[in-house]
Amino acid sequence: MSVELTMLVWAVVLTLVQAVIGVQGAINQVGLPLLAGNRDNVPTITGWGGRAKRAHANMTENLVLFAALVLVAHVAGKTNEMTALGAQIFFWSRVTYAAIYIGGIAWIRTAAWGVSIVGLVMIFLQLI
Repeated sequence: MSVELTMLVWAVVLTLVQAVIGVQGAINQVGLPLLAGNRDNVPTITGWGGRAKRAHANMTENLVLFAALVLVAHVAGKTNEMTALGAQIFFWSRVTYAAIYIGGIAWIRTAAWGVSIVGLVMIFLQLI
């Protein structure tokens, strides 16, 4: 399997891990019975649990872009060293982003997000 597809698989794993972390944060704040119900009156999850939920939502949004670019590059036969590096940059910066966001470090979080966008752009540039 190519580097790009491998990074895509690991990005999916990362997204799942972030979802589990976010759920654990919510359980810690409001308890499992409330979350297992219809969730009609769930309070806003704050602290690291809320940050984990937001980091997961951001990863989900960016995963769509990453998957589209990687799959198009793969199908079009446009993968090369640059797309592989872009995929690796995207993945590792997203790991960093998640840890920084859950940890509550604001400005560095934004920088990590920016680096992940660089990875996406690197893949995109190989397709045009």
